[in-house]
Order: sequence, then C-alpha cells, then structure tokens
Amino acid sequence: MDNNHTCDSKEIIFEHVKKIYEKTEVVKDLNLKIHAGERLILLGPSGCGKSTTLRMIAGLEDISAGNLYMNGKRSNDIPCGDRGVAMVFQNYALYPHMTVRQNITYGLSVHKMDKAEIESRLEEVLTMLDLTDYADRKPKELSGGQRQRVALARAVVKRSPYFLLDEPLSNLDAQLRLHARKELVRIHETYHQTLVYVTHDQIEAMTVGQRIALLKDGDLQMVDTPSNIYNHPANVFTAKFIGSPSMNILPAKYTTGSLLAGCQSIELPEMWCRQIETSSTNDLFFGIRPEHVTFTSVSEPNTLKATVKYIEDYGNRYGIYLDIDGIEIIALREEEISSCGSTVFVKPNFEKVHFFHMDDERTIGYPRELAKTKPLDVDSIPNIAEENTDKKVV
Repeated sequence: MDNNHTCDSKEIIFEHVKKIYEKTEVVKDLNLKIHAGERLILLGPSGCGKSTTLRMIAGLEDISAGNLYMNGKRSNDIPCGDRGVAMVFQNYALYPHMTVRQNITYGLSVHKMDKAEIESRLEEVLTMLDLTDYADRKPKELSGGQRQRVALARAVVKRSPYFLLDEPLSNLDAQLRLHARKELVRIHETYHQTLVYVTHDQIEAMTVGQRIALLKDGDLQMVDTPSNIYNHPANVFTAKFIGSPSMNILPAKYTTGSLLAGCQSIELPEMWCRQIETSSTNDLFFGIRPEHVTFTSVSEPNTLKATVKYIEDYGNRYGIYLDIDGIEIIALREEEISSCGSTVFVKPNFEKVHFFHMDDERTIGYPRELAKTKPLDVDSIPNIAEENTDKKVV
C-alpha cells in the first residue's frame, strides 16, 4: 500500500498492526480506525495491550508489523516529536524544580513560540482547569488532584490534533476522578482533538468515551458505542467485563421452544426461538445482567426455582446471590428480601437477555425486535466496586 492513506488529517488507522516483544505478541493483528475528533477509549484488563497500542500512536513503541496512519500518512517511522501528539501519563511526570506556570509552558518555550501567544494559552488553561491560584507553586506544594490538572494543562496548552491519555486518573480518589472526567469531556468539546484514552475502569470508559475498543490478550474484542457494548455485547468476555456486578452467564440447552438451565426448563418467546434456530447451535450460554433479574416468592409460569445463598448490602440496594441447581447468579434489588436459605422463583425479562455460542462464546445476535437500543443512561449502570459491603452469608 502507498505511504499515503486517504483519510481525514486527524484520523488514526491501524492496519494489521502487531507488537512483538521477543516471542510474545502483545498486540495481535490490530485493525482499527479512530475517527477524527472523537473520544475513543482503549479498555481492558492489565496486560491486554492497551497502553502499548497508545504508545505506538505516540511513537514511543516501534511497530513490529503492519501500518499506522496518522495525518493521512504512514507514520511507523515518524519520530515522536513530529507526530503532533500531546500525552498525559499516569504518574504526571512534572518537573519538580519548575513552577506550575513553567511546567505548563515549557514545551511551547522550547519550540520558540511567540511569548504573547504562550501567555494567552497559559491564561486560558489556568482558568479552564482552575489553576490560576497555583501558577507560582511547585509540584511538591500541590495535592494529587492539582498535579493531575497541571499534567492535563501541559498537554492541552499544546493544542495538538492528537490527545493521548494513559490511565491519567487512576491515582485520584473517587470524587476527584468524577470531577476530572467532566473536565476531560469539556476540554475535548472545546478543542475537538482526536482523543485516545487508556483505562481499565469500565465506568470511566462508559462516561468519557464516544466509542470503546475493548481488548483482551492483545486481541480486539469489540469496538462500538457504550450503549451497544452494554446492550449488545459481541461475546461472553465483553458481556462480563462491562457492568458491575458482571453479567450472569449460565450454561443452557435449547430444545424446540424451550431452554434448559440447570435441571429446569422454561419456554422462550417466539422471537428468541427464531434467533436460536438460525444460529445452528443448541448448546448456549444464557446471559442476564443482575439488574434485569426479577424474582418472586411464589412459583409462576416460566420461572426458575432458586435458593437465596447470601445478601450484600450496598446502602442504596441489595445484591442477592442465588443458587439455581448449583449455578450461582446475582440479582440487584432496591428492597431486601427474606432471609438466606429461602426459596424464590426467578423470572427472566426476555427483552433483556443474551445468548452466546458455547464453543467460541460469540453472541448469536439479537431478534429484530430487540436489535435497536435506546441511548444508554450510564448513570443507571450498577457499579458496586467502590462501595462498602455488608455480606450476610448462610
């Protein structure tokens, strides 16, 4: 292929890109287009290759195979300083002997920018990130949140077409992270850089990203909007990684209109029967998110009998752990139910369930009636990772 690639000047295109350290493939045959001016999140567990992918964009890591296109050109061999990137690291990397003002403007001064323009940009970012009162302090005189804002300001002031962030908020407490996420979105909406953001935090990904690229062991699992990744996951890994508590996954078998889960059978709606019958498989994984599990204390048609094993108190809701014929699932409820050991009957909401092939764990797809999803309200996604729990065990 030619060294030039037809694209918007701020697009980033990975074409069969690999990164290999000795014999280990850290990034495997990555094909990804990052649109000009969008906020794309590289999400995944530790060691999945997301930071390596970001560093290849920045020019801090060599590309072992394939092509990277930036600014309409093949960029594999373009030096880091010539790529037009601004980068924010997890550890801030501030100069300890410089003031906030000097840290922010150092890069502009090195490039001999006009002093009036430097001062104009400085005042803009100081105001934007609420740093005006700290301009003459040194990093040791600042809190962690203030240092993070200085690191953001130093990147923003460059007004680069590419804005790269490597887990920039992981050192902040929960309240500061929430504030910083809003600032990042506001900065992007002001300058419209192509923003690529690395995180392992699914809530950051869902709230900041316009699209999410989910990685596992160097393989791209799914690229889509937060809404589609949450509502229509491409495979079991995606389904379980997004959402906390993660999606319940039960082995199941389809037989002529019915689904066998554990030792119990329930009838499926016609729309799901059609979908499963066209998928050429009867052995399935049946997925349902904890917030979509409903149950009652009395048996009803198409319910699964379960035993309450233990209860977690999250303050504003309860996590109810249930046993269905030896298979554990969790349900979220706003009201506490009867004590552990009691029998309940689970009734799936078939507009909110998911089915995956058992062999390769790919989705079988969704019935036409469910294929389109309303925009996702990320505030409605359960997140108990940072909440104190009081577990009541049988």
